[in-house]
Amino acid sequence: MSTFDWPELMRAGLQGLRLKPQEFWALTPAELRVMLGQGASSGALSREGFEDLLAAFPDKRKE
Repeated sequence: MSTFDWPELMRAGLQGLRLKPQEFWALTPAELRVMLGQGASSGALSREGFEDLLAAFPDKRKE
């Protein structure tokens, strides 16, 4: 038996997030939880983390 409260998840996804049925059913439970603001395990991005992302993924290609 499933441990998910499908009626509640469907209400949250279809009514709360206004997902189309095909969008809702294409999500994994983990993706739905993130969209609902649940299960976030890390805090805000630090300046150092932001700088690391900029270095790894620059807006312009290096010549």
